Amino acid sequence: MIKPFSQACENNKSPILRGIIPHLAHAESVLEVGSGTGQHSVHFAANLSHLQWHTSDRLVNHNGIKQWIDEVQLSNLHAPIELDLNNPWPVSTVDAIYTANTLHIVSKPLVEQFFTGVSKHLVAKGIVCIYGPFKYNGAFTSESNQRFDEFLKQQDEQSGIRDFEWVQQLAVKAGLTFVEDIAMPANNQLLIFKRLL
Repeated sequence: MIKPFSQACENNKSPILRGIIPHLAHAESVLEVGSGTGQHSVHFAANLSHLQWHTSDRLVNHNGIKQWIDEVQLSNLHAPIELDLNNPWPVSTVDAIYTANTLHIVSKPLVEQFFTGVSKHLVAKGIVCIYGPFKYNGAFTSESNQRFDEFLKQQDEQSGIRDFEWVQQLAVKAGLTFVEDIAMPANNQLLIFKRLL
């Protein structure tokens, strides 16, 4: 099997790392929901050696993630667990949860399930980092994002770029408070939330 590679992941891994570093300074364990190719996992674990980085995804993506993990042999980077947002998460509690390019791919009910999982598995004062494109007050931030949204819906009508305000409502319902919205390259955002209790 050829090791999976995403040019977009390669392009955005450093800007995302710069964005999450200040917020994960005191965390010890991170669960990455939807590790995809595994590129972010490797880059972040290598640069955040104080963290135990736990990868996860649907079973179909595990072999690719394992190839990236096996290549670097980092003691703080862990093999993927099978995590399907339709089902209970097979983890205990973690200090932080990170996910990239997932909320616009999965259906709205699964976005809601993501935040349900967050509410069950994130410790008090824990951090949630969400990377991807968002709409604001129903408006796209760029024409390219609008075209991307149309493309997503052609592939799956339940996919689509989510409204920031709706995501924030789900976060609040899950016991989180909004911390920061960091602009990223290519019309993406990095949203930071924190659990107070």
